[in-house]
Amino acid sequence: MSNETRKMPQGKRMQFGPKEPINFDTVKRLLKYTLKGYKVQYIIVLICIVISSIAGVIGQVLFGKLIDDCITPLLLTDNPVYDSLIRILTIMGGIYAVGIICNYINQRIMITVTQSVLKKIRNDMFSHMQTLPISYFDNNSYGDIMSRYTNDTDSLRQMISQSIPNCVSSAITILSAFVSMIFLSLPLTLVFVLGVLVMLLSSKNIMKNASTYFVKQQESIGALDGFIEEMIDGVKVVKVFTHEKETNRDFDKLNKELCDNMTNANKYANTLMPIVHNIGNIIYVIIAIVGALIAINYPNFLTLGAIASFLTLTRSVINPINQVSQQINSIIMALAGGTRIFNLLDQKKETDEGKIKLVNADYKDGVLVESKDETSIWAWKKPNNELVLLQGDVRFNNVDFSYIENKQILFDISLYAKPGQKIAFVGATGAGKTTITNLLNRFYDIQSGTITYDGIDIKDIKKDSLRQSIGIVLQDINLFTGTIKDNIKYGKLDATDEEVINAARIANADTFINMLPKGYDTEITGNGANLSQGQRQLLAIARAAIANPPVMILDEATSSIDTRTEKIVQSGMDKLMYGRTVFVIAHRLSTIRNSKAIMVLDHGKIIERGEHDYLLSQKGEYYELYTGKVELE
Repeated sequence: MSNETRKMPQGKRMQFGPKEPINFDTVKRLLKYTLKGYKVQYIIVLICIVISSIAGVIGQVLFGKLIDDCITPLLLTDNPVYDSLIRILTIMGGIYAVGIICNYINQRIMITVTQSVLKKIRNDMFSHMQTLPISYFDNNSYGDIMSRYTNDTDSLRQMISQSIPNCVSSAITILSAFVSMIFLSLPLTLVFVLGVLVMLLSSKNIMKNASTYFVKQQESIGALDGFIEEMIDGVKVVKVFTHEKETNRDFDKLNKELCDNMTNANKYANTLMPIVHNIGNIIYVIIAIVGALIAINYPNFLTLGAIASFLTLTRSVINPINQVSQQINSIIMALAGGTRIFNLLDQKKETDEGKIKLVNADYKDGVLVESKDETSIWAWKKPNNELVLLQGDVRFNNVDFSYIENKQILFDISLYAKPGQKIAFVGATGAGKTTITNLLNRFYDIQSGTITYDGIDIKDIKKDSLRQSIGIVLQDINLFTGTIKDNIKYGKLDATDEEVINAARIANADTFINMLPKGYDTEITGNGANLSQGQRQLLAIARAAIANPPVMILDEATSSIDTRTEKIVQSGMDKLMYGRTVFVIAHRLSTIRNSKAIMVLDHGKIIERGEHDYLLSQKGEYYELYTGKVELE
């Protein structure tokens, strides 16, 4: 059955993303993601990058030959012959054309591969997220989780599609250009190497600082997204309590933190490029001066064409260094995003040691047997194939529970609900009412004691089977984008239209649905913003009714609707509860008078129990609450 609760356990605090540093493991895992299934494409891309990079370097070397072997002789002769000039220009044009084609192929392949990789990452994240325990979502901001699907995956897109290919291309260009420079002039190469060393040393600290702030930037984005998501979700509460100024102040604080981290990250990143660029210009000028002096004094040792080629090769090395310095920032940001993504993927899955599952059953010759067809009878199927009829007998035996160590929430809880009985929980906020129902669903596991369901320890039942047998209707209803019919069918996805209508009638929702412009095909927007609270509640009851569970949990389901609507909702719930084991949490005590047993809780302990009349006669806590002498907080 659907879980519609998002309550913060006592003692817990909302967190906004991981604080883990980027490590080499992140790099290895990203490589695994990007290479798996795309090795052929990456080989083609690598070949294209090598060809296009070397083609550019060869073209620059031929530029020197063009000056020495073609242009200079033509300037010194009275009868110029253009054959060699045309030949070299044709060769250069062909080489550059090959480079352009390879670069185009590389870009087209990388676009497809990048989007496929990101699709797989998002799929893996979402699939893994479905297996995580409720505690993960209780302890992490929804906005921060969403940020991993958007901002962090987008940073990976930038790295995979642009940064890594550009870095590889730059590395090949630098290597091939450097080898060509050695052959052209060893003295000029030594001058160039010294200049590059100065460039790298001057940028080392800047890159380190930029890395630190890019990591903080990603964390700040997650925190801000989480805050915005919470404020949008609670905008009515903010306005009701006129906390706009306080909310603005909190937002300004997070926004300033993000602004500071982004400013510092980009300050260092944007400082790096001008430094590298200007040092590159200085190296270029120094090489031009040294080359000119050598050519003037030793014309046979260094030609004018060789100087021209060397200078263009200098640009071919310095420009890629500039590009790498820019791409490193994107890579650092992507690795920070990758760390946050893998933090989600590394979260431990919800454990499920249960072996007993829920199956359809029927009676054959008076014997309970498993049925392949859908029936109205359910049974627990044990590993030895023994079937136990599902009746809805629930028992808590000496249950102790803590959300966090050394902070106990429930103390020695013992109670039972026989099939078809209605058990109510009453108590102040934080008394442990909702915690008890969370334990029944095994959203959390108990520290001591036992909870049995039809005589079976719920730890032995598979969680999906356990939850399939329990329906929940809450005060805070989650409706999904789609039609009213789709939302009712969420309780049973293969339900027929007839079953949908029947469930709506049980919930008393059919009347208002038929008054809508498109009836059951009416689109729901903004979590049901176009419906009243009572209408949304009736849809939640219909959704539970269509699932037809033997056990129901009603968690304060009528506490926020008016009295008139409450009668309609209560009537729907009475129909839903008929013949089922029901646990009710209510602030309106008038709704639980007919309960078989009422449990009064205080600070995690059952302090009173019994039927309505009996508890009134005791004139204890329940009497005080019912008569209004004490109010529920």
